[in-house]
Amino acid sequence: MIRHIEFERLHNFRDLGGYRTDDGRTLRWGRLYRSDSLHKLQGEDWERFLALGVRTVIDLRYPWEIARSGRVPEHSQLAYHNLSVEHRPYDQAAIDPALDPWRYLADRYAEVALDGAEELRQALGVIASGSEPLVFHCQSGKDRTGLLASLVLSLLGVAEEDVLADFALTELATERLVADWRAAHPTRELVWPGYGRAPEEVMRLFLADLAAEYGSVHGYATERLGVDDDLISQLRTQLLTHG
Repeated sequence: MIRHIEFERLHNFRDLGGYRTDDGRTLRWGRLYRSDSLHKLQGEDWERFLALGVRTVIDLRYPWEIARSGRVPEHSQLAYHNLSVEHRPYDQAAIDPALDPWRYLADRYAEVALDGAEELRQALGVIASGSEPLVFHCQSGKDRTGLLASLVLSLLGVAEEDVLADFALTELATERLVADWRAAHPTRELVWPGYGRAPEEVMRLFLADLAAEYGSVHGYATERLGVDDDLISQLRTQLLTHG
């Protein structure tokens, strides 16, 4: 099966299928996708996207980002949810290059995990509802998308090393994400050298912070998000298969 699905204008669209869980099951292929912003879909890209049979889109961006850039094209087969998980905007292109970049990003993820608890809970509920094939995305498909992917994979029982490796796959898209930023901001300087990067260390720090505060991702989900074991069981039933 193919994890990376090629599009002309999308750089970070991939299938979350194939990961093994702690009970010996496997995440189904073709059920759950993660991506950079779907407002870029058009022409052959749009036809390729529709051919995947996606039924639900979760857009994790701010409403003002959607107003500025647009959203996934409307279509009768698509249910659309805008769940803006981030509540403290920051400009990654302008981050002080003297800061520890991976600690800085992990701290921003901790803010999202705290501030965006309601939206993250809603997103998990939509994913667990059986409305797949489903794709969730933010702007670059890196930070907000990476955070939600890590929560879903962890709650499914995927090993942490696989969660970290999935997060780091965005590194394959970094060059194109940087090129897109430069094209969109021809008069600005990209001062932060970590722009578009997603090394494992960022997610490792974030998951360690959650474990220190809540004991585990499961503890965070139940204590902070209000997720119960029934929802987690539903997630596993919907997305996992034996063999």
